[in-house]
Amino acid sequence: MRILCVGKLKERFYQQACAEFIKRLGRYAMVEIIEVPDEKAPEQLSCLQRQQVKQAEGARLLGRLTEPGLVIALDLGGEQLSSPELAARLQSWYVAGHSRFYFIIGGSLGLSEEVLARADLRLSFGKPTFSHQIFRVMLLEQIYRACRINAGEPYHK
Repeated sequence: MRILCVGKLKERFYQQACAEFIKRLGRYAMVEIIEVPDEKAPEQLSCLQRQQVKQAEGARLLGRLTEPGLVIALDLGGEQLSSPELAARLQSWYVAGHSRFYFIIGGSLGLSEEVLARADLRLSFGKPTFSHQIFRVMLLEQIYRACRINAGEPYHK
């Protein structure tokens, strides 16, 4: 599994949380975090400038899809799945012969239309907006939870 992210984790506590989940996931899957630079942009952007920022970041993300695999874009407008539903979806893809997954987390403005169009699944964790830093931790936790569910191991509900 590869998690493609815009920007770096600056806070040590986020880095530690991600490292912990990657370590735990090592029993189930190889997980790699790939960071691409975010676009520097002022607070107030026009619609065109917002689109240009998302397109530049999206091009960097798409450029990291170097091998065939399923693409899951994390998008506020995406499908909402419970933890067991996410586990079942991942399991069904494994059974269908897919072995590489790309989870894509956009920057502060979200994902470009090009990235969303490339996605095999647009996945949402609900209506609230989360920073991309905390969302990375949440995604790793949900992948870990899905792996435990699929292994028939207990998980906290």
